[in-house]
Amino acid sequence: MFRTLCLLIATLLAWPAAADELAMANTRYESVPESTKTGTSPPVSEVVVRKGDRELLLMSGEKILRRYRISLGDRPEGHKLWEGDERTPEGRYTLDWRNPNSDYYKSIHISYPNAEDLELARAWGLDPGGEIMIHGLPNEADDMAFAYEGLDWTDGCIAVSNQAMDEIWSLVSDGTEIRILP
Repeated sequence: MFRTLCLLIATLLAWPAAADELAMANTRYESVPESTKTGTSPPVSEVVVRKGDRELLLMSGEKILRRYRISLGDRPEGHKLWEGDERTPEGRYTLDWRNPNSDYYKSIHISYPNAEDLELARAWGLDPGGEIMIHGLPNEADDMAFAYEGLDWTDGCIAVSNQAMDEIWSLVSDGTEIRILP
């Protein structure tokens, strides 16, 4: 509840900037191709996340099928090093399982940490963590969903709107590779 209240206050204090950000985010979405509505969209071969651009792309080969605005952790720059650093990992992973009963609408798990992540964390005597997901908004967001738009608010996960999560959920299969770029 406290975090939701803080998000609301921050949004209201920066309302002109938030409105501009929302307008920019809406122009970044691609329209849903007619072939997707009929179920004949090409399969998603890879998910690409561009942290610096705050976007998630669904790819079929070299073609972008969808583009979504994302939110990241409170400290998004750099690769995730330990549990609680509020960073999103960078590198190649797999989307390996999903949770339809998540605390954040729906969620799809990213296979972080990989062997390199484990080795790095152990070298520093740290726990790398591991529950990194692509997910929608918190289930309790309700009428406050607008307050999450354009803000980095997760603990290191990749968050999208619930509408975007529904599309990702239906278009991306378990086992799909995800490439997370700075």
